[in-house]
Amino acid sequence: MNPPPRHPDPPRLRPAAPGEAAALTELALRSKGHWGYDAAFLESCRDELTVREDELGARRTVVAELPDGRIAGFRTLEGEPPVGVLGMMFVDPDAIGRGIGGALARHLVAEARAAGFTRLTIDADPNAEAFYLAQGAVRVGATPSGSIPGRVLPLLELRLEPAGHC
Repeated sequence: MNPPPRHPDPPRLRPAAPGEAAALTELALRSKGHWGYDAAFLESCRDELTVREDELGARRTVVAELPDGRIAGFRTLEGEPPVGVLGMMFVDPDAIGRGIGGALARHLVAEARAAGFTRLTIDADPNAEAFYLAQGAVRVGATPSGSIPGRVLPLLELRLEPAGHC
């Protein structure tokens, strides 16, 4: 089976706008559901995957918007330099495999470097680990799930060279 074609136009990456938190939460749940998790599992994750309106700015939430205005994905960059956290990164299932995640990851790295971060940690869904490894992250351990007791997630780290470093 061939992967879906990349979107012909790159997404516009922009800060999340007021009023988008509920839509981002639903996108996160749809994206998580892409991996075949059942309704009970997803409901257990709902609180952890909820994007709150009053946190959009503080979490440095960036959305990937398609030319038709639809939001195809989003990510958050959390913490304070030098060590930060990729808190959330989700791509709408209809857009998975079309370069949206890569665009969000490249933007994340550029923003993090410019802000003075030298390292980002990622608590990855096991199904997304390969994506993050392809973006340059390395597995450094495991971490307990914040939603499912007894579940363990890959703990990844992405080291960043300072901006302008050759």
